Amino acid sequence: MQPAVEFQQISKRFGAVHANRDVSFSIAPGSIHGVIGENGAGKSTLMSILYGYYRADSGKLLINGQPQHIRNSQEAIKLGIGMVHQHFMLVENMTVLDNVMLGAEGGFRLAAHRTDIEKKLREICQRYSLDVDPLSKIQDLSVGLQQRVEILKQIYRSANILILDEPTAVLTVQETASLFEVLRLFKQQGKTIILITHKLQEILDITDQVTVMRAGTVVGSVATAGTSKEELANLMVGRPIQTQLPRAAYAPGASVLEVKGLNLRSKQAVDLLKDINFNIRAGEIVAIAGVSGNGQSELLEILSGMRLPSSGEIQMQGQLLPIAKRKDADGLPAIFRKLGIGHVPEDRLRDAVVKNFSVMMNSFFGYQQQTKKRFGLLDFASILSKCTELLKKFDVRPSDPHLRIALLSGGNQQKVVIAREIAAAPKLMLVGQPTRGVDIGTIESIHAQLLAMRDAGVAILLVSVELEEVRALADRILVMSGGCITGELMAEEFDATRIGLLMGGLHKSSV
Repeated sequence: MQPAVEFQQISKRFGAVHANRDVSFSIAPGSIHGVIGENGAGKSTLMSILYGYYRADSGKLLINGQPQHIRNSQEAIKLGIGMVHQHFMLVENMTVLDNVMLGAEGGFRLAAHRTDIEKKLREICQRYSLDVDPLSKIQDLSVGLQQRVEILKQIYRSANILILDEPTAVLTVQETASLFEVLRLFKQQGKTIILITHKLQEILDITDQVTVMRAGTVVGSVATAGTSKEELANLMVGRPIQTQLPRAAYAPGASVLEVKGLNLRSKQAVDLLKDINFNIRAGEIVAIAGVSGNGQSELLEILSGMRLPSSGEIQMQGQLLPIAKRKDADGLPAIFRKLGIGHVPEDRLRDAVVKNFSVMMNSFFGYQQQTKKRFGLLDFASILSKCTELLKKFDVRPSDPHLRIALLSGGNQQKVVIAREIAAAPKLMLVGQPTRGVDIGTIESIHAQLLAMRDAGVAILLVSVELEEVRALADRILVMSGGCITGELMAEEFDATRIGLLMGGLHKSSV
């Protein structure tokens, strides 16, 4: 049988950056094919060529054995190619049906066309067990269901080759398992799936074949059944990966952060946080485990000054933070930073970087008041020098401070954010989902940086949905469910089943 997709000597440059170098491999029809590699390895560029976002500088692309010159995504869709992006392309205040119809409205008889599409969507949902109501609004759906809407859009458009870019980056364990059941069903229906992911266990669980890329080239293509995590990791980064990073013995110092009776109620009178009490001491990592949407994000927003609580108090090294009697949070993040609170937000694109600005500008955003000045103006020569040092120290690729940060891969954007916050020498570091969507080599680097801060006496609050990350970093573990802290464990008490029960809402006394 002809390959569903075949890349022959594909090359693509962006100025001095050689994103793809003579990439050649094929994907069998009716298979699940993994494409893995470090951030910046060229995976997303290659898939963007397949989907028509970019055009290759040289090489051939064959679909079902036929050479194709795909100039845009509309042509890709006509060829039966669909793509589900890591960051969903959905209009949140519109329904599932409306989102599917966008760009495919079907002329003037809109009402009749809506009825026909709704019927077809319900048939697709039943056939592929997608469990999505076409009349639901996107904003009312969980992240997992929103992703199913993206898949539903592609199936409605008759996609037989489906590209998924980091599909589990924001999913819970249960949502990931459910997604994989859907993908297996697609495979049974003869569809071809290309899966881009950094999670090696997922590659072993779901794919038939895996292609490994490094620095824009293919360094290996193997049958999944005949490989291992260790082999794939070595191919990805070109060296063995440390699974157990060195750390000093647990010896916490004085209390840095103390949270007392913190509550948050929404405008709709929904309790988002209920009676939150905990403290963090110097030289320890306190991790909050829980399924996304159980109050962790709101807690980080309050502790970083982005949002005001409804009641309660927060002390930083014995000093009350100025949150009482304020009408809004304007100016609070800058005040909190001056007090020594660093913050790596959960959503880097929304809260941590300005996409259309350079890496250099993003390297000091939020710290303008503390940045070196000459004659009252920002000293850009000094900023450039410091940024260049940070890019080298944190292995940001490409290491061009003048490059627009949107052109960096997600993992390299994350390195810039973490470098910026660490360079500010915080006393308390708030870290939300630090390794979401980043590769195994970058995970190792980020974990090493956080452990080094902990060993240097910094207090760290880590929010992560990845239990393996919690296990690797935490000294103490708090579990949240429904806006409450349902349990606390020391690192040596780590038990995935027990934590799972606490995440489900059972309190520590019950488990």
